[in-house]
Amino acid sequence: MAVSAHDDSPTSAAGDRAATVKSKKKSSFLRSAIEFVIVVAVALALAAGIRTFIVQPFYVPSGSMEQTLQIDDRVIASKITTSISGVQRGEIMVFKDPGNWLPIVERNIEGWRGLVASAATFVGLLPSDSGDDLVKRVIGIEGDRVACCNESGQIVLNGVALDETAYIDGPTDQILFDVTVPKNGFFVMGDNRGNSADSRFHLEQNDGAVPVQNAVGRVFTVVWPLSRLTIETIPELFGNPAIAAGNEFGK
Repeated sequence: MAVSAHDDSPTSAAGDRAATVKSKKKSSFLRSAIEFVIVVAVALALAAGIRTFIVQPFYVPSGSMEQTLQIDDRVIASKITTSISGVQRGEIMVFKDPGNWLPIVERNIEGWRGLVASAATFVGLLPSDSGDDLVKRVIGIEGDRVACCNESGQIVLNGVALDETAYIDGPTDQILFDVTVPKNGFFVMGDNRGNSADSRFHLEQNDGAVPVQNAVGRVFTVVWPLSRLTIETIPELFGNPAIAAGNEFGK
């Protein structure tokens, strides 16, 4: 009768232990790799979600908002504030080009660098550089009458002259106009009034108003360079009750 034999020699036992240790190490490495991928995927998903719905970094490409914002400043725009409260007078607003406000810019970043840059921008690790975003100050919202200018060269908003000397640079009266901001629109101007192709220069299109649906988010802070770290608040002059009382839709 055949009997199965077991090799219980020291050499065989050592081999079994080595195989077990090797298997455990392989399993531990695989588990760690899977955990790492999951953690990274969750982190990227959270970052993308924050960028899409809460806040998003942008960089300032031009001098149209000087001296408030400088060229190459890195700013953070609050999307959730705009989605909840809408567009408000006096806010510094990032918005999508409503049509022909910006020249067409060709971007030729190719290969892995372009792929990495696009991915980093998408999740919010790099500031947006899409080429179709603008940043200006909201002067009027739907129903507001915006006119330029009084004898002192000031914008008149719903019959109230705006003393903007605290934040604007240069004269405002390059173009004379008197418009009522249409429904679901907002009227914008750059703080650098002598160098800003804003609503004043697009009056033939929706009376210069930007559609509310193009609003991306309110700029609430400059984060880079660190020497310019600031919180951007709405100037007190926009809180004048007479301005709200003069809104056509509020009557």
